[in-house]
Amino acid sequence: MGMSVGASGGGGSRRRRGGSRRRPMSEINVTPMVDVMLVLLIIFMVAAPMLTVGVPLELPETSAKAMNSDTQPITISVNAKGQVYIQETEIAVDDVVGQLQQIAKTGYEERIYVKGDRSADYGTVMKVMAKISAAGYRNIGLVTAQEATS
Repeated sequence: MGMSVGASGGGGSRRRRGGSRRRPMSEINVTPMVDVMLVLLIIFMVAAPMLTVGVPLELPETSAKAMNSDTQPITISVNAKGQVYIQETEIAVDDVVGQLQQIAKTGYEERIYVKGDRSADYGTVMKVMAKISAAGYRNIGLVTAQEATS
């Protein structure tokens, strides 16, 4: 009951002449790409809230609801020392209208938000608003922080 091992051996592994050629793998391994994408997603989710920059203000609180906005309005801020900023650039109170006319994309229909620090001089905030209104801008709003409910 012996088996002969000879040249005619049918089963086993066969080798091709000229060496063994391997076919290229036609599958794409997406696991490393998914891992990298998830890490980037987490990094951006953590970093996104830190990217909001602006003039540090302590806004007064009200119970008014937040407004929906499609476009980014121009923000004018008055800090506790009475310094006036358009976006993050400090300007003089008398230069507010000139700067607005340069950056307003839709002209006098541009939405303008005025933020005044809680301890800012009320007169300075009203002076800024009066200059904006006298220049012809009508979409002016005051920004406050949402009041904490108990």
